[in-house]
Amino acid sequence: MRSRAPLGTRILRDTVDWEALTDDQVILVRDKANRAASSPAARIVTGLPDRRAHLEETSIELPGRRLKLRVHRPKLARGNLPLIVSFHGGGFFAGTAAQNDWLNSHLAARCPAVVVAVEYRLAPEHPLPQPVEDGYDTVVRLVGEAAGWGVDPGAVVVLGESAGGTIAALIALRARKDGPPLRAQVLNYPATDLTATMTDYPSIRENAGNPTLSLSRLRTARKLSVPPSLDARVVSPLKFDSLAGLPPALIVTAALDPLADHGRRYAERLREDGTDARLTCYPRAVHSFLSVPGLVPAARPARREILTFLRSRLQPDS
Repeated sequence: MRSRAPLGTRILRDTVDWEALTDDQVILVRDKANRAASSPAARIVTGLPDRRAHLEETSIELPGRRLKLRVHRPKLARGNLPLIVSFHGGGFFAGTAAQNDWLNSHLAARCPAVVVAVEYRLAPEHPLPQPVEDGYDTVVRLVGEAAGWGVDPGAVVVLGESAGGTIAALIALRARKDGPPLRAQVLNYPATDLTATMTDYPSIRENAGNPTLSLSRLRTARKLSVPPSLDARVVSPLKFDSLAGLPPALIVTAALDPLADHGRRYAERLREDGTDARLTCYPRAVHSFLSVPGLVPAARPARREILTFLRSRLQPDS
């Protein structure tokens, strides 16, 4: 018997007919949702940040654009710390770094590490590969200016959820050739196939009625973020010819998530190509569950698993 989604997640059921909206309407709905997710009231659902970490809002100048950053630092740790670069979810057209404060602040305080959450540009104004370029260029800049950020350039990890997991995976794929070297990648319920076969997985059909990720939103994410001129394979980690030579991966999936098979199949491909990959699927968890710990109990053991994995990769001798 299949498990049911936690009762509280019903309030997150996505009832918007995204495919019926114009681009301008998508932007209006998105911006309203992002403001709500960043409000103090949202902490009931998104979780309280760890008080042992300090949050600083800043920005970074990159060629042709300025990106906002949310930087979480442990209050007590000293010296150059490991760097975790974090990417939020939202289908490439929505979401905000603030929705991950609960996870990012805890990792910063407990790892300890400097966790930098990137407000990458969003579709439809900025379709792929622009969000990936934002992520990669930010990682390169942070590593290149490591001393100024108080981080260890030899201890860098990328982490992301949903679309942010896609970005993290694509950064790892690019970094294996162009650098900088990465110690690990943490991919939380990532979308790994943005081609025309994106919805051709059993978990899509089995979990289409569960809260937090509707098929309308999923199809809209692909329509807005993958322009006709772009070969979708270059932004689909699962479609790369080789996944060898990548940093060790932790892939966290949710049993009630339409994208569960995206993460499972990616872990299988990584292993087939000789890359160390750990896959964990949490029962009674829905898509984006690490962003709503107030509603999904599985978020806490998943957070502990991520922390343990990161410590093993960033502090191997401890």
